[in-house]
Amino acid sequence: STRPGATQVGVEAEIERVVPVIKRIRELGIEVPISVDTFHADVAAAALDAGADIVNDVTGGHFDSQMLALVAQRQCPFIIMHMRGNPSTMTTLNDYSEYDGDVIRGTRFELAQRVRAALDAGIPRWNIILDPGIGFAKEGVQNFEVLRRLSELTARHIRAASGAAIHPSTGGDNQDSEEGLIDENLATELVDYPVLVGSSRKRFIGHATGRTDAKDRVWGTAATVTAAIQGGAGIVRVHDVAEMVDVARVSDHIYR
Repeated sequence: STRPGATQVGVEAEIERVVPVIKRIRELGIEVPISVDTFHADVAAAALDAGADIVNDVTGGHFDSQMLALVAQRQCPFIIMHMRGNPSTMTTLNDYSEYDGDVIRGTRFELAQRVRAALDAGIPRWNIILDPGIGFAKEGVQNFEVLRRLSELTARHIRAASGAAIHPSTGGDNQDSEEGLIDENLATELVDYPVLVGSSRKRFIGHATGRTDAKDRVWGTAATVTAAIQGGAGIVRVHDVAEMVDVARVSDHIYR
């Protein structure tokens, strides 16, 4: 599990748990795309061999030095999530003061570094999906901020907070539009990358609603799914599938 504070089970245990399930799904003739959530290259390889289609690495290929090469060789879609540290330490790594306290700015900068590494490893742009990492190295209010400003994750530029470095005005017709933009110096631009959001049943929803049992956070999850779709997310990861399908369909009618 990648939940906060989770103890890792190791490569062999992951393979023993995941591969038989994938094989059985394929044996039953179910052809839906399957994503394997792992930061171990050996687990990803075994899952792909068993019939999985997508690798979802919460470290964006940072934990296992062989992951990016594997994904490049297999030419499969790769979900790069923003996270700091590991599941045991990430809850303490939510200080974004080096980005003037701007969690979106920090997430953009650090995600761009992982995307650059993936591109340099030979993973094509069209196989990369971004995940801002709701609940990963972000405390409650920061998660709401990410959802509120999700469209900025893949914007060409974002506006500066007070005291941030900005682009100098270049004059001309675009002077007004340039004023106040942050000089981010991203490793690569994130424009037009597809975005996945996984907010389902998470703790920040429980804090807002008073629901301590995760399974009781369906309605709160619905609100976050709507916000994600409004912000441009193309994929949402959820537990309560039937309910969230309806939420997504109605949200699409409103915002798309």
